[in-house]
Amino acid sequence: MDEESSSFLRNEYWILRHGKSIPNERGIIVSSMENGTLPEFGLSIDGIKQAKLAGELLNQQVEGCKAMRENIRICYSPFSRTKHTAEVVAEVLNIPLEGPQCKAMVQLRERYFGPTVELQSHEKYSEIWTLDEMHPFGAFEGGESVADVVSRLSDALAAMEAEFQGCMILVVSHGDPLQILQTILSAATEQCQGQDQDQEGDYSGDNNSLDSRIKSITVPSVLSQHRMFALETGEVRRLI
Repeated sequence: MDEESSSFLRNEYWILRHGKSIPNERGIIVSSMENGTLPEFGLSIDGIKQAKLAGELLNQQVEGCKAMRENIRICYSPFSRTKHTAEVVAEVLNIPLEGPQCKAMVQLRERYFGPTVELQSHEKYSEIWTLDEMHPFGAFEGGESVADVVSRLSDALAAMEAEFQGCMILVVSHGDPLQILQTILSAATEQCQGQDQDQEGDYSGDNNSLDSRIKSITVPSVLSQHRMFALETGEVRRLI
């Protein structure tokens, strides 16, 4: 995604999947708010190291630019593993997690995979992702569908776009939400490029609002591809 194609957003976005967590080490699915916010499901020792490395990479991006550093915002899922990751990154960047530059957002939480797989083996993921490819609007046994996650991520983006302008925003979240976020913004960017080729003008009207853009690409052929954007634990990417 190049900078010219991102004119429909007011900020620069980076994404970071949380560092390796205790659930990752144990090979279990922890996706409910009730379990995900428990302190015992935070980062592992390796995960802390991954978060620190991610922070150092981001620090290189803003090194020597005071104005850019002041415009950093960290928006993170309230789960223990993501909050812990955000804490480590904020410390490296010399930003107080409890200050105005950091914000917990419940819309960035882990995808809830359903009661039948909660605290069960990671092997269940393959069944869920197979369903996603065939029916991204279908939920797996009481969990969230891909489309459900798109809806709340759209709300999160709208909130960040409304609150911040000209900022470098780091979104600290989980594997599936970040895959889905990349999927919808990639499709929205391609749509924007197509509009630019078809006509000239300002796309700030109702038909080209962020919400409208995302709704227009929230279709099975787009959402079923989210696994193409998988991240490793502790991986940081520039999004837009």
